[in-house]
Amino acid sequence: MRAETQNIVAEIEKSLELLAQRMDYETAPHRLEEFNARVEDPNLWDDPEAAQKLMRQRQMLVDAMDTYTSIKTDMSDNVELIELGEMEEDDEVVSDAEEALKALRTKAAEKELEALLDGEADGNDTFLEINSGAGGTESCDWASMLARMYVRWAEKKGYKVELQSESAGEEAGIKSAAYKISGHNAYGWLKSESGVHRLVRISPFDSAAKRHTSFSSVWVYPVVDDNIEIEVNPADIRVDTYRSSGAGGQHVNTTDSAVRITHMPTGIVVTSSEKSQHQNRDIAMKALKSRLYQQELDRRNAAINEAHEAKGDAGWGNQIRSYVLQPYQMVKDLRTNHETSDTKGVLDGDLDGFMAATLAMDVAGKSRAEAQAD
Repeated sequence: MRAETQNIVAEIEKSLELLAQRMDYETAPHRLEEFNARVEDPNLWDDPEAAQKLMRQRQMLVDAMDTYTSIKTDMSDNVELIELGEMEEDDEVVSDAEEALKALRTKAAEKELEALLDGEADGNDTFLEINSGAGGTESCDWASMLARMYVRWAEKKGYKVELQSESAGEEAGIKSAAYKISGHNAYGWLKSESGVHRLVRISPFDSAAKRHTSFSSVWVYPVVDDNIEIEVNPADIRVDTYRSSGAGGQHVNTTDSAVRITHMPTGIVVTSSEKSQHQNRDIAMKALKSRLYQQELDRRNAAINEAHEAKGDAGWGNQIRSYVLQPYQMVKDLRTNHETSDTKGVLDGDLDGFMAATLAMDVAGKSRAEAQAD
């Protein structure tokens, strides 16, 4: 076996070792038996929320075990094919198996990064807020492009996306939008997206076809489990009902049922504009508790705190990522220096490379300055 191929196998084995450690592979079969026994309990669904949580935990373990077994089996099979091909001097078999190992190395590295999503709230669903910043109509259009980008990314991941509220721009795009994105590790992946996103392009709204720079901010915070106690003093909140604004359509409610809750001590404002006022109040309170929980996580997690403090206003000097469409094509993350010229792919939701780079930086314990220096 060639030295290069041996190195690829060694990298896959290293990823497998980490995957095994993260899920405690030695005890995994026993824990799965316990999950299966509890799932067969006829009283399980007396508490639907507890049952759903149990089913999610079981599925996470099953997925982790299947991933580990699949990668290990594929690696062994291809190593055997290479050895057999070398014995029989069949270069085609050897070449095909080596290419398969390269692809497997990429898959193993991705799963290794996923396994590092073990923060307190990483496995939770998430709220995603987008707000237009400096740039007027151009900024509102950029905010709608970001919303489309994240919805596309979530759909590719198989996540469920629910629009919580939306405020249309005066001429085009959106002033703001809030989504709930549900799926395994939704918050863990998206948390690195909090910050200001900068767009440079020829504005379609400028008759002189001049290049414009616009900004929008993204805010990500986890959906908290109901068993996490977040106390909200009723005296600290103001609840307003209003007629939802916007151009109408299936996602925008135009009755007086929309609800806005303001948390006076922190200045946090959350909204919901579904059809039922009772439902809106419930959704908004959950969102408020999630925001307060996020603040607590920020205080306890220096890395997340640094990222949110760096977010700042949606304008010059605060951006975490630049999307340049003119005079050249480039998307670059200013924290990790990860970049790509495939701007169309990124705007269509191909964000995993950026998220993985930030996650790897966080796991390595590097600051933004250190990462840029590297």
